[in-house]
Amino acid sequence: MTNDLLKEAEKRMKKSVEKIAEEYSHLRTGRPSPALLETVKADYYGVPTPVNQMASVNVTEERTLLIKPWDKNTLSSIEKAILKSNLDITPLNDGNIIKLNFPIPTTEQRERWVKISKDVAENGKIAIRNIRRDIIREARDLEKNKEITEDDLARFQEDIQELTDKYVSEMDELFSRKEKEIMEF
Repeated sequence: MTNDLLKEAEKRMKKSVEKIAEEYSHLRTGRPSPALLETVKADYYGVPTPVNQMASVNVTEERTLLIKPWDKNTLSSIEKAILKSNLDITPLNDGNIIKLNFPIPTTEQRERWVKISKDVAENGKIAIRNIRRDIIREARDLEKNKEITEDDLARFQEDIQELTDKYVSEMDELFSRKEKEIMEF
C-alpha cells in the first residue's frame, strides 16, 4: 500500500520538476530562444494561436530571432502580440519577416531575471513539499485505519523524505543551470 503512495508521490513530484523546467524555457535570458514565443499568441483569423505555430522562428548569430510567417497577412497580428507580451522587445517588421533583436542585458536585468528564476524554483519546491505533506496525510489515515503498522508509517515517512530531498535537489540544479545561463555573456 505504501509503495503505491510512493509511486504516486514520485509521479507528481516528477511532474512538478518538468513544469518548472518548461517554465524556465519561457523565461528570458541574455540569449534569444524560439521557446520565448511559445506563450505569445497572435490573432489568426479570430483564433489566438502561438506565434511558433504561425511562422518559422530561427535564431541568428547576431542575437536576433527571425520570425517568418507562413501567411504574410499575419505579420501585423504577430507584431501586435509581441508588443503586448512581456518580452520587453520591440519587433522590427520589414514587410516579410519580423526581427527581434536581443541586446546584451544589463547587470540589473540579469539580476532581476535571476530573482524571477529563484522564485520559480522556490514555488516548485513548495509544490514538492505540499505533495509530501498530502501523501504523508494519506499514509497516516492508513495507519489510523489499521491498514499499515506504525513501523510501516515510520519507514514510509523516511522514504518519502528521501524522495522529497531528491526532487528538491533537482529543483536546485535546474535553478543553478538557469542562473548560469542568465549570467553568462
